Order: sequence, then C-alpha cells, then structure tokens
Amino acid sequence: MAKNKLVKEREDVVVRFAGDSGDGMQLIGSLFSDSTAFAGNDFATFPDYPSEIRAPQGTIAGVSGFQVHFGHTDIHTSGDKADVLIAMNPASLKANLIWTKSNGIIIVDNTAFIDKGIEKAGYDANPLEDNSLTGYTIVNPPISKMTLEAVKDLGLNNKVALKSKNMFALGVVLYLFNRKLDSVNDFFEVKFKSKPQIIEANKRVLKAGYLYAENVEAINPTYKVKPAPLKKGLYRNITGNIATAWGLMAAAERADRNLFLGSYPITPASEILQELSKNKQFLVKAFQAEDEIAGICSSIGASYAGSLAVTSTSGPGLSLKSEAIGLAIMTELPLVIVNVQRGGPSTGLPTKSEQSDLMQALYGRNGESPCIVMAAGSPSDCFYSAFEASKLALEHMTPVILLTDGSIANGSEIFKIPKVASLDEIIPPIVKANDSDYQPYKRDEKKLSRPWALPGTEGLRHRLGGLEKENITGNVSHNPKNHQLMVELRNEKVERVANYIPKQEVIGNGSGALLVVSWGGTYGVMLTAVEELRKKGMDVDLAHFKYINPLPKNTDEIFSRYKHIVVCELNNGQFIHYLKSKFPQYTYERFSKIQGLPFMVAELEEKFKTILEKNNK
Repeated sequence: MAKNKLVKEREDVVVRFAGDSGDGMQLIGSLFSDSTAFAGNDFATFPDYPSEIRAPQGTIAGVSGFQVHFGHTDIHTSGDKADVLIAMNPASLKANLIWTKSNGIIIVDNTAFIDKGIEKAGYDANPLEDNSLTGYTIVNPPISKMTLEAVKDLGLNNKVALKSKNMFALGVVLYLFNRKLDSVNDFFEVKFKSKPQIIEANKRVLKAGYLYAENVEAINPTYKVKPAPLKKGLYRNITGNIATAWGLMAAAERADRNLFLGSYPITPASEILQELSKNKQFLVKAFQAEDEIAGICSSIGASYAGSLAVTSTSGPGLSLKSEAIGLAIMTELPLVIVNVQRGGPSTGLPTKSEQSDLMQALYGRNGESPCIVMAAGSPSDCFYSAFEASKLALEHMTPVILLTDGSIANGSEIFKIPKVASLDEIIPPIVKANDSDYQPYKRDEKKLSRPWALPGTEGLRHRLGGLEKENITGNVSHNPKNHQLMVELRNEKVERVANYIPKQEVIGNGSGALLVVSWGGTYGVMLTAVEELRKKGMDVDLAHFKYINPLPKNTDEIFSRYKHIVVCELNNGQFIHYLKSKFPQYTYERFSKIQGLPFMVAELEEKFKTILEKNNK
C-alpha cells in the first residue's frame, strides 16, 4: 500500500467524464455531482451527448461526456478545461484532450487501447506509448479486466458484468477527491432494489476502483475542496428541466389552479413532461399527445377550462405550435410555452445547446401576434423563471414563451428549495358567478387584461375563437376599425407588462467603457468572465437579460451610459438584431458562437480585453 499520501486543498476543480454513449458517463457524472452536493460544494455541470442515437461504437461521433465544476467559492459555470479527464476509450481521449489542462490528470481504461479501438479513434499509434501525453499525469488501470475480476464469483456474464466498469472509474475519482462511497452505494440500493446481484456487483466494482486508487503511486497527492459557505436551508442537486417542472407546480399552487401540461416528447425538453407526470398528487395532469399541435391545442382547451396550462417543446416543435400560439393570443388565454432550445434548423443538433429560437419566439407567427418572451439564466433559475412566466400569463391573460436551452435544461447545480408560501401570490382575473358587469373583452384599466370566465360559471356564458372579436362584447367582428383597435390593444397589453417586471440590473459600476450584454442560459459564464476582468481593474460591466419582450423600462437609459456595447449570444446575432430595432441610436459589437458548445470564460475574457485595448488606442 502506498504510504504518506499528500492531501492538497483546491479552491475549485473541473472533472470531465468521457466514453462511448453506452459507457454510463452521464450516470457517473450525476453520481459524482451528488457526492459533491453532499460534500457541501457549490457546483455546475454540463452533459454533452452525441446527436446520433446509435453512433458507431468506438468512434469520436459516439463519445458522450459529462463535466462537473465544483468549488469552495460560488460556481457559475461548468468550467473551461478539465483538471481531471476520465477517458474510457481512445476516441473519448482524442475528442476531449483539447478540453483538458496541459498538466492535468488523465484516467483511462488501458484495456480499451487495442489496435482496433486506436484505429477507430483516428490515431496512428497508441497515445499511451508514443509520448504524445507528456506533461499529463496518466493513471491507466485495466478497468475492464479488474471489473471482471471483482465480480467473477457472482455468476454474471461478461456483457452484464462490464456494464459496471464505469463504477470503477467513479471509485478512482471519489478517492482522488477524498469522498465517501456511501451516497453512491445508497443509489445502488434504490436503483436496483429488485436486483440484489446487480447491487452487489456495482458495490464491488466501485470499491475496487477506490482501492486501486488508494494503492497506485500515480495518484499522489489527492485533493480536498472545502464546503462552500452556503446559506442555511434545504438543498438538492437539480437540473433545469426538473426545476422548470417544480416552478410550474409552485405557480399552480400559488394561483390555486390545477396544472395541465399538454406536450409531445422532444429532445431536450422531454424531462419536463416526465417530471410532471410523476406528481399527480399535486393536481397535475400531464398529457402526452400524439404530436406537437395536439399538445398545445389540448393546453389551450385546459386554459379555457381554468387550469394553469403549459406546453413544452424544443425548436422544431415550437415551429409546429406557431398557429396555435396565435390562437391563444387571439383568444387572450393564459398559456406558458416552455421552449428548450437546441441547435437547428430542422433536426439540426438535437443534443447540443444553442440560443437558436429567439427570433421565432418574438415573431414566428402569422399576423400581429405579440406575446411575452422570457429566458431563464441557469438550472436553478429555471424554477423562478417558470414561476414568473406562469404569474405573468395568468395575471395578464396572454401566452408567455419561456426560453431555456439544452445546457441548462440538462445541466445541474445546487438549488436551495424555497417554501412555496414565501413565493409571490398569483391572482388571476377570474370572474365571479352572476357578475352583471361581465363582458368577455372588457379590460382592466392598468393591465388591459380581459376577465377570465370559467365555463359552467352561472351567468357568464360567452364564446371564444380564432376569428377577430368585437371589443368589449366578444362578438365576431369584421369591422376594419375594430380590428385595428384590437391589434393595438393586444400589443399594448404586452408592452404594459414592463410596468410589472423588475428594472434591468447592471453588474459593475453602472457606467463606463464597455457593457457586456447577454441573455438566457449564458448568465454564469458571462458573470464569471466579467468578474475576473473587473478583479484585474478593467472597466467592464454586465447587463444580462431575462425579460426580452417587453424589455425592462430602463434598458435605453442603461445603454446610454457606456462607450461601447458588445452583445454575446450562442447564435448568429438574433438578440443584437432585436436591440438594433428597439434602440438604433447605439452601436453594437457582436460576439457569436454557433458550435453547439457553451462560451468559455477564457474566450470571453480575450474578446472583452481586445475591445477595450482597441478602443483605448
């Protein structure tokens, strides 16, 4: 046994798990994240899936990854390059070496580095033997062989036994960071409770990896990351999709409405449907429709009947829902449309994240059809954004499109669970029975929202539909002037939402040389980059937008206080085009990335420094 092992403290660490799509990298990444939560660290994760369902085994196209960034201080991003890379085969090593620090630790399964695997990955020679990994600390146990050895007396065939080899790698990493095995073993007990043989196999392999790491000289020192100074409360590891589902349930409770979700499964939004389907005890009805159109139309029907109605989708599905969204706008019914963005167009990059649908959310319908558009900023913010989207939809009687994206929907972070009673009250404009003053389109003077008369309520008979309605009465109308009036009223209703959302905040001095503008799921990396530059004395601030339509009322005033504005987004410049249409008096610089990958802190810092240096000459 190795003696005198050193333990070094680190402020933060990035670990990246990579292997074939069937190697269980997402699972051990999630389990390591859970152990990080138990250790009290703050963290953020980034799952990276192949776009093909069954990419050829052993090829770069089939590599699946999961990155975890955890630390003693506040963590806002999943990290740039990894301190530790776990690569289960040659392809995963080749695909991820560029995302690994030059002095990092690389853990591989050396039994996978055979001629066939090396050739499939596109190597000319075995990278473990040709000195191409000089500078890295290489830990290369025969993981597959040692996995089979650990379970040899359990009577499992090799195929079944090797499914647990990912747990060997996890055991090595848990030892490297001085973590206990308890939480992972507890997971086995729950996950495989009807399969005691599988429970035992996974426990043995996990322990075998841990003991291997304890005895191998290459793993010295080990590392410890102290707990983050989190406020007291109940915390859990949560993904953006689950947080979205919870936010919707909390809103339904605060509004005293049943929750209805009508949706069709689509990557990367399906988990919202799955999570809500598990929670019928909270008066949730989750309907898996036969297609996207049926999903949203069922939700419109549920809204008419008095539920908090939601539909969830991704970009291609939002396209299919566009006509029905127009119907919800015309009928002025509350509806939340959650769009988890991915790379497009068409099928595009279904497992890769992109801020691809902003223009579609703003304008992708026929006729004059404005609706509220919001964007969540992080996995935990998905909870609060879903809650706020529901509140705005219910209180202003109009659809709300909530944009998230694949990176925050599937990514996770530590989340302090709030008490539902502490959240804002939601008061929909529901009409009481036999209200003699009731008219379907008689509006609230401040919000311009129309009243919500639930079917079956005595004395409130009315009709709705897609044909233009007469103001006040709701009768079908083809009067040209009435149509113009109704178009203007529907638009003004959305514009007045600016009176009910927070003013835009600026992180920094509030004025100066450079304002970084961003929106949606890029919040964490933007905040980190700006904070790092500000520590170095650079004059750069951040305005990160959650509310897109309408924009916060002080947006113009904020922009006026800066010499230069750079708009950063994961698309070809959709938000910058929108801002130019709203505030053409300013000059904007664009920084776009369209690779299905998040921004990296280093590339943002380099861009911002270049702008500052160029304009200081």
